[in-house]
Amino acid sequence: MENERLRRAMVRATVTVEDVHKVTGVDEKTVQRWLKGRVPHQRHRWALAKLVAEDEAYLWPTSETRLDSSAGSTAEVVAAYAHRADAPSSLWTRLIDDARHAVDVLGYAVQFLPELYPALGVRLVAKAGDGCRVRIAVADPDSAEVAARDAEERLDGGIAPRIRSSLRHLDACVRSELTKVRHHRTVMYNSIFRFDDELLYTPHLFGRPGYESPLFHLRRVGQGGVFDNLTQHMDDVWATATPV
Repeated sequence: MENERLRRAMVRATVTVEDVHKVTGVDEKTVQRWLKGRVPHQRHRWALAKLVAEDEAYLWPTSETRLDSSAGSTAEVVAAYAHRADAPSSLWTRLIDDARHAVDVLGYAVQFLPELYPALGVRLVAKAGDGCRVRIAVADPDSAEVAARDAEERLDGGIAPRIRSSLRHLDACVRSELTKVRHHRTVMYNSIFRFDDELLYTPHLFGRPGYESPLFHLRRVGQGGVFDNLTQHMDDVWATATPV
């Protein structure tokens, strides 16, 4: 299996195969083998991880261990923002564009996302056509949970129209057989946006809109960490949701 983490890390760091050759001393064919999934020797892993400014455990997780220690789990946190609105829009677009295997969206209205990324629905359908799993779970606008959150934020019935607006923006995903869109009826615990091995997570605060709540950028390093805990939450909610 190709090492997508290594490939993406090299692209982000603008590192070429020739650059890796110069740092490690191996020929370019060997570098191509690493990109195709072969695991380098330890000294080469150290050199390459330093070159692309990534954790070795992230680039080569084939022998991953369970993240039981707090130090190991904390290593999954890439960045933390005081408010979701503080995260640069380029982060969202980069994660959407780079995703190849899995895109999961869990929230109430998530109206900001299709507004931030024009033609998002069409883009996600195209990704699904290339083999990427796409799951979108938004709240049921007629549910008691939405009504309770609406009252908490004192929006006078504003959340339900935003959910319906999001679904109109994502109409391509709703109509496509390649993508899955569901309604959930859970309390507004959090919003989760998963893109392959990276994830954006917002724990919601009492009475505040989503853009005022914190945002954490996580990247999966090993088994049993924060990333896996949140993706399991996504799976649990998804199992209770119903098709739009």
